[in-house]
Amino acid sequence: MSISVVIADDQEMVRMGFRLILEGQDDISVVGEASDGVEAVEAVHRLRPDVCLMDIRMPRLDGLEATRRLRQAQRTATDGTTDATKIVILTTFDMDEYVHGAIRAGASGFVVKNSGPRLLIEAVHAAVSGDALISPSVTVRLLKHLSTPSRAETGAAAARRLTPQELKVVSLVARGHTNKEIAERLTLSVSTIKSHLSRVQDKLPARNRVEIAAWAWEHGVVG
Repeated sequence: MSISVVIADDQEMVRMGFRLILEGQDDISVVGEASDGVEAVEAVHRLRPDVCLMDIRMPRLDGLEATRRLRQAQRTATDGTTDATKIVILTTFDMDEYVHGAIRAGASGFVVKNSGPRLLIEAVHAAVSGDALISPSVTVRLLKHLSTPSRAETGAAAARRLTPQELKVVSLVARGHTNKEIAERLTLSVSTIKSHLSRVQDKLPARNRVEIAAWAWEHGVVG
């Protein structure tokens, strides 16, 4: 089944480049584009794509507010208008100040714009599968700043809510590893990793693995 994607970016050349990359895949189709946040919200409501690639900086409405509005619509909708749409944030390394807001807005993953075709394609597939991708480079350089010494004591208390195995899984998620990679490292099955993450989401609570990663960095779980 083809994965439908909407690309939201105010630069036409960026949208064109991403479209060429994604439509070169047999199982991905770009069903729409948006040049600002207002158009992005409208396109997601109208087209109901599987994934929306959302640039952070756009005119009229930035990507963070557009993401918040779509997530709010998802929580209140009765017709499933945006329920299936995963939002992957497009960012650059000079935007550290936006990361926390993107996580809280409900983003399912991050892609650095110059990461290359492979990572972009992987991010789309990961978002659809529920294994939302956080590039290791994004994790280290964009989430690391969330960890602050003042939260060390709070972090120790928070970490006690998780089992040692769950902490291992959370730490690996925070470093950008997929469920398959975590399973291989811990010599467990992928289904077991998914079960661990499901319990972690309930305990923290966290809506997705991006929020799990943010929690890990915020509370010093990642050494």
